Amino acid sequence: MAGGTRTERVEGLVLIAVLLVVGGFAGAASFTHVKDWTMANSPTGTGEWFGWANAVISELIPMAALLTIRQRRRKGGSIGYPMFLLVCAVALSLSAQLAVAKPGLSGWLLSAVPALAFLGLSKLLLATESARPVPAESLPQAEPVALAREEPPQEAPRPLRPGLVPVPAQAFARSSVQEATL
Repeated sequence: MAGGTRTERVEGLVLIAVLLVVGGFAGAASFTHVKDWTMANSPTGTGEWFGWANAVISELIPMAALLTIRQRRRKGGSIGYPMFLLVCAVALSLSAQLAVAKPGLSGWLLSAVPALAFLGLSKLLLATESARPVPAESLPQAEPVALAREEPPQEAPRPLRPGLVPVPAQAFARSSVQEATL
């Protein structure tokens, strides 16, 4: 974000703010859904901490996977395993959200919003990658062009003293000859 125009820097800051707000709320909703789902399916007497621990673990894995994917893309590494983790973690989150939803299309859709928001943000973050320099060998090579040779312009002789105009030697010789014949 160091370069670019002022407008680009402001847009970048606004994008970061939007990502943080949406990501924060989507994460909070997902944490709650995963915690509730965990507690509803855990043995009687399981402490609340277990539900929150499961939520934190399952919801932070996609963040770590996303950051790892971005790092590996910048370095040209393989993104297979972190992408697998990202897909699995989002599927788990979506499952939890659908499991605690009211039965019916609107309940499932509204409950799925946090996971869908995370998927959308992930795609947005993965798509906005810094421009990398293109290797010179992959650029098309231009054909050499023969340049027309131009003769450099002839400089007018400079006067020896300001205000005096130089007279070519031939003109001087002619005027001397003319004066001699008079």
